[in-house]
Amino acid sequence: MATVPNVDNKRYQGLIISIALFLSLIGALLAFTFYTSNLLERNTALIDQTNQVANSAQAVIKDLFDLDSSYGEDTNSPHIQRVLSRLEQNTALITSSITAIEQGSTITDAEGNSYDLPKIDSQAQTNIAAANEQWKALEPKIQTYLKDADNIMVTSADELTQAVEQAKTSSLFINDSLDNLTKDVFDSAQRQATTIRLIQVLGVAAIFTYFLIFVFFFVRRLRETDAEALAARQETQEIMETVNTGLFLLDKDLNIGQQHSRALNNIIGSDSLSGENFTNVLRGRISDKDLKTTQQFIEQLYNPRVKEKLVDSLNPLNKVMLHNLSEDKSLDNRFLDFKFSRVYDNKDIARILVNVNDVSDAVYLEQRLEKERSQNDMQIEMLTTILNVNPKIINEFIGNTQAHIEKMNNILKNPGSSQYELEGKLKAIYREMHSLKGEASALKLHSFTKIASDAEDKLHALQNQGQLSGNDFLPLAVHLDDLLSLSNTIATLGERINRSAPTAAKSSTVQAPVATQNPVADHAASNADFDGGLDIDLDNEADDDLLSFYNEFTKEIAARQGKRVQLKSTTLTQTSIPAHLAKPIKEISIQLLRNAVVHGIESPSVRHTTGKTDIGTIDLEVQDNGSNFMLVVQDDGQGINYDSIRNKLIEEGRFGTEEANQLSKGDLLKQLFSSGFSTKEHADEDGGRGVGLDIIKAKVKEYDGKLNVNSELGQMTRFVITLPKA
Repeated sequence: MATVPNVDNKRYQGLIISIALFLSLIGALLAFTFYTSNLLERNTALIDQTNQVANSAQAVIKDLFDLDSSYGEDTNSPHIQRVLSRLEQNTALITSSITAIEQGSTITDAEGNSYDLPKIDSQAQTNIAAANEQWKALEPKIQTYLKDADNIMVTSADELTQAVEQAKTSSLFINDSLDNLTKDVFDSAQRQATTIRLIQVLGVAAIFTYFLIFVFFFVRRLRETDAEALAARQETQEIMETVNTGLFLLDKDLNIGQQHSRALNNIIGSDSLSGENFTNVLRGRISDKDLKTTQQFIEQLYNPRVKEKLVDSLNPLNKVMLHNLSEDKSLDNRFLDFKFSRVYDNKDIARILVNVNDVSDAVYLEQRLEKERSQNDMQIEMLTTILNVNPKIINEFIGNTQAHIEKMNNILKNPGSSQYELEGKLKAIYREMHSLKGEASALKLHSFTKIASDAEDKLHALQNQGQLSGNDFLPLAVHLDDLLSLSNTIATLGERINRSAPTAAKSSTVQAPVATQNPVADHAASNADFDGGLDIDLDNEADDDLLSFYNEFTKEIAARQGKRVQLKSTTLTQTSIPAHLAKPIKEISIQLLRNAVVHGIESPSVRHTTGKTDIGTIDLEVQDNGSNFMLVVQDDGQGINYDSIRNKLIEEGRFGTEEANQLSKGDLLKQLFSSGFSTKEHADEDGGRGVGLDIIKAKVKEYDGKLNVNSELGQMTRFVITLPKA
């Protein structure tokens, strides 16, 4: 329902006063007419009363003469009784009427109707006084006669004679006085009627004249107001047609007002907007979530208890993308910026003024600048890496990246005809992407890491969606192109800066980085078979996980995890790694070190409560025993909690409770190395998706190696990787 604006009473004050005066004149005339009508009615009653007194006086005299002529007749006869009764009634009527006329009091007729007699003037008072004087002379004699008139025991002839004689004398005076009184009252009533008619004519004329004047000024004022309104509408229309922004009003029901700027149609992309519901205009062009938030936002704008500045910060339509719904596909989606302002009527919120601007150019410019800024940051990051990392390592990274990308590209080309093949395809790509991400993260190449992380998010979503199709893998090609582009960029920068550095690793062996002493080295060298550990069956398929690291970035992972770690080694600087094993040893080392920091080493507070030092220790050792090459990674952390693995398997629904309780430690370790399984509650950049150990298992299996795990709860975990040199 549209909001009705409050009327400005000051603007119509003159009109209201004029109408009030006009109604007052009519009311006064009606009141005067009512008063004069009442006065005429009273004068008429007075005339009737004087006539009645005169008639009653004539009847009294007639009855006295009748009684005098009928004297001696039986007093109980009907005739005598009727005359005596009439004489008594008329006598009483004359007495009360004369008193009422003199005093101007209320009289009641024979039918019971009451009338108020008017006050008579002095001339009329003289006439009624004369009539009353004569009546007072006659009335006592009549009363004396009537006292014993019907008593046969008492002679009343003398009283009757006296009354008749007095009546002969008084009747003429009474009649004359009453005739004069009637004439005076009639003349007075006629004068009053003439005055009333004159006043009524003048009143009607005044009212009609005032009405004509009122209509004249009202029509003139109305024309002036119409002219002002027309000029204001014309100015508003000119503004609405000229401004380059979209302007319109919204009511509480989110209906667009009838007036809006012409530019709004082009900005919104609709020809008909007046009276349309705002949500219907936006539906399908923004997300349902933004649409619902917009409705709630406007509701809060109409809430007077909510401050406008506070709610403006929650505007969901700030630089929002409006999708193109027209059939013309050449039109791009546009970015629109909606600004909402309250319109007040006194202290009430009447409407919401909406200002819409097409900010597509500004948004695209911001995006372009942000992209250029990101590219500059990326190049600075790459330059920093190139300047601070051995060129040989950079070249190895470039070669490995291209190999990973090529391998993933080949996997993508394989169509896959069954769900089993598609799932295997997904796992293989996941492992390659995770390995590439680990190497990039080790070199602090965050641009590589970001792209690889985004790709892993898509892979993780595919892993959880159930049914797969070949088209699900198409978006990954974009990430591969971005990674290849970054690889080429860093290669170009490296060639420019390090033209004298070797472009590829030609040595048959790779020297491992220098590390500190490690007490587990002697154990690794003397116990090549690592008795007491658990051999892992490598035949199970597994999925790859996030995170890979270089040895020197172990502390960086620990810092992100809120832990303190010290890496020790005594054999890395003394043992040459065969060239064909350099890559798998490095990838496996990164995964194991990351796993040790994320899952093995406890936080300082936990270590302190268990009596350990705040700094956790990780030992990394290698050994060449002639036919095999061994990698040993051991941490002094919390060890493997097999009960936690069993509970996690039950929680994820991989096993039932009874079935899980029957699993041995070896079975539980196999599950720990399975694709997508992790004991970490929440995934982050360093772990929690169940890919790292899967990569280790896949690499060991690829090189026909062996994997041995030994752990003591609360004390340590040791991984032993054995790869044949042949």
